[in-house]
Amino acid sequence: MVARLWWVRHGPTHERAFTGWRDVPADLSDHAALARLDAHLPRGALLVSSDLARARHTADRLGDGRRRLPDAPGLREFDFGAWDGLTFDVVAARDPEISRAFWENPGPVAAPGGESWDGVAARVAAEIEALARLHPGADLVAVAHMGVILTHLHAGGGLDPSEALSHRIEPLSVTRLDRAGAGWRIVGINHLA
Repeated sequence: MVARLWWVRHGPTHERAFTGWRDVPADLSDHAALARLDAHLPRGALLVSSDLARARHTADRLGDGRRRLPDAPGLREFDFGAWDGLTFDVVAARDPEISRAFWENPGPVAAPGGESWDGVAARVAAEIEALARLHPGADLVAVAHMGVILTHLHAGGGLDPSEALSHRIEPLSVTRLDRAGAGWRIVGINHLA
């Protein structure tokens, strides 16, 4: 099984709207931040990313000294459905009950045409466990998205969904979990190198 897992949130997108499966680019112009991040992550680790451009391109910048695995669609951000591309205030005005429930009681509630917290958590956990089975004992760097990392803090790290949502996950930050028996133990959240 994978021994240690370093989640990396992709570089900033500067989007002010819901950004799920829309394939927007990351701003990777902060070379110093990327160099610090690269130096912080273990050499020799496996490297995987979501198949969305902002994660793929961030992973490309971290590939030196790490074996790149195929992109993993299972590590995509939430599918926000009809909300993707809308600002939070527009969504709250358009779908007040659903949007409030989506954030206040994360679980089975989904954006219209999108995914729920429970659905994303199950998708991400399945992807990570499949990678763990394929690469026993390996260290893994996974470049993904804020929602993906938060749902794994819940499903893998044992946090309540509301507690997981209370954490900030900054662009180019590292959240680390180590294998603890059949599950994971949270080592650090939102570390900026």
